[in-house]
Amino acid sequence: MELKKEAEKNFLALEQNPYPGRGIIVGKDETGKYLVQVYWIMGRSENSRNRIFVIEDDTVLKTAPFDPAKVKDPSLIIYTAMAETETHYAVSNGSQTLDAFASNNLDCSLRNWWYEPDEPNFTPRISAIFEPSVDKRQFAELSILKKSPFSRACDRYFYKLNISHPGLGYCITTYNGDGDPLPAFTGDPYLLPLSGNIEKVAQSIWNVLNKDNKVALAVKFVKIDDGTSFMTKRNLLEGDL
Repeated sequence: MELKKEAEKNFLALEQNPYPGRGIIVGKDETGKYLVQVYWIMGRSENSRNRIFVIEDDTVLKTAPFDPAKVKDPSLIIYTAMAETETHYAVSNGSQTLDAFASNNLDCSLRNWWYEPDEPNFTPRISAIFEPSVDKRQFAELSILKKSPFSRACDRYFYKLNISHPGLGYCITTYNGDGDPLPAFTGDPYLLPLSGNIEKVAQSIWNVLNKDNKVALAVKFVKIDDGTSFMTKRNLLEGDL
């Protein structure tokens, strides 16, 4: 009960945050049958807001321009956000997603990656990966790569967290809130509720994201006993409110 109260308190804080930036949640659905990945994007500039999520082959999530003619710089806004192998499921806020499968842990897989070079924000790279299993307790690895406050060096944070509690997930975001430059996320991953089926999870989180800054959101459910997955998405530019 205490964990649920903590998650609900954090959910309210997310609703009151005008600009958490991009966000990842990994956890378990209420039934205990599925592991869950959530990813959302936000944007303030026309280039950042000119995006939608597209699902390919039912398993891969990519960002795409809504209006290709308005794209100014695709380097940091067009990428694969969710992907999977036969055993592992990755999500990230950039092109590092496919490299997350490179080794047995994120620390090694992302050793050549740094924060994004979008001065003055130096947006952190956030990533997560998990391997569902019915034979052991479920864990997820999460990482945050962000600029050191003392220099241009990259501070690297890696977490291995138990996600076996039904109806809860751990969240990391790129920013703490709005600002100029944007303040990078601080602290540890925090709990959020994952209530209901995939559509309810998607809509509940979509509803609390700031209406002036949210752009798109996607949720993937992965069935623990056989590894099959399915997704849903919300795109503001396609009329999802």
